[in-house]
Amino acid sequence: MKHLYLISTLMLHSALPMIASADDAGPRDSAAIERGRYLVGIGGCNDCHSSGYAEIGEVMPESERLLGSGVGFAGPWGVSYPANLRLSLAQLEPEQWRQRIRAGGLPPMTWPSLQMMTPRDQQAVYLYIRSLGAAGHEAPSPVAPGQPIPTPYILLEPLPPNDASAMATAQ
Repeated sequence: MKHLYLISTLMLHSALPMIASADDAGPRDSAAIERGRYLVGIGGCNDCHSSGYAEIGEVMPESERLLGSGVGFAGPWGVSYPANLRLSLAQLEPEQWRQRIRAGGLPPMTWPSLQMMTPRDQQAVYLYIRSLGAAGHEAPSPVAPGQPIPTPYILLEPLPPNDASAMATAQ
């Protein structure tokens, strides 16, 4: 009977780290952080959340990434700004991060892509961004439709098609 107790105790203790790492991986979980770095890269997060990244790409030092932007995206929803993810995630516990993902938000953020990630991948993104440390300033608050826009912005508005026959005649 002692052997059974010892075996079950050892099995429980060896399983605990796996259970903990699946949901609440520590900041030193380098494999998860590397996975998060990869997902942020292929997800295009830096394109909007890292000012200047679109122009210089991977040359941008990691220390300057995911600090948000003061250039807004304007559309029928008003104006939204890419958040400073490093400040945002520094304030969130893992469960709050999962709730934030489920809640979604304003365009052009690709919320459905983030929502479709596995919980493990969502956690990896969280761990990677948190590993960068809090830095920078908060992005501007969203602007409601019809209100003055106080910053530079990119207009995301559908336009009617060009008349191809008028273009051919002009040439």
